[in-house]
Amino acid sequence: MKAEVVLTVSESKRLIAKGVVALRFIQEKLEKGIIVLPSGSTNAYIYEELMGQEIDKRAYLSGRTFPAKDRPSWQAQAMPDLVLVNGQPDPGLDRFTALAQMKPGDVFIKGANALNYEAGIAGISVGNPTGGTIGGAMGPITGKKLRLLIPVGLEKEVPFDIVEAAALVAAEDEQMGPVLSLWPVFGEIFTEIEALALLFGVDAIPTAAGGLAGAEGSIRLALLGEKDDVREAVAFVESIQGEPPLR
Repeated sequence: MKAEVVLTVSESKRLIAKGVVALRFIQEKLEKGIIVLPSGSTNAYIYEELMGQEIDKRAYLSGRTFPAKDRPSWQAQAMPDLVLVNGQPDPGLDRFTALAQMKPGDVFIKGANALNYEAGIAGISVGNPTGGTIGGAMGPITGKKLRLLIPVGLEKEVPFDIVEAAALVAAEDEQMGPVLSLWPVFGEIFTEIEALALLFGVDAIPTAAGGLAGAEGSIRLALLGEKDDVREAVAFVESIQGEPPLR
């Protein structure tokens, strides 16, 4: 059976967040282990799903991209990082200090700004000269064999090789205004496709993208699978449609 759904950016983030929490290794680490969830727009939705409570998601952002001519003025007090130790928040730890206590298989969740889905590569924009979150975390993540989970919406798909783009951006050249660095990362990519497969056992095929009147950045997905699975997936998508944009 097949059906078609359209997800706005905020609806995709909600879907991805629900999928992340349903992952077996996340559930295992909620029982025993450490999960680090640094700030980020998709991570703000994951925060709500992990903790079962609504937050001011504007207070759980890191780098952000606003319209050049219509930048919002948000008054939101930044929230501390969520670090879960055996399922319980540890306010004494943050995204960096937790790394010293993490063991192989513990999970570090980091969103991304660019995606080469077929290649399994994500890109993270970096404006901090010391490398920001990813710069401080990749050493321990690699050295300690931690699990890097990258929840990212298909809206972030870019039509250029991220590794090559990172090299071009980093090349020595005259620069006009700020130019963010791009950090290619390899980890466990988790998009709307993986969320729908995990939650409902359906194949999600991107067939179109974009839209108007609030559907800018949206993704159109064809859902394929057993009749009951497709029906459940469609019903779920309908239940999260109307998720307000992050404004």
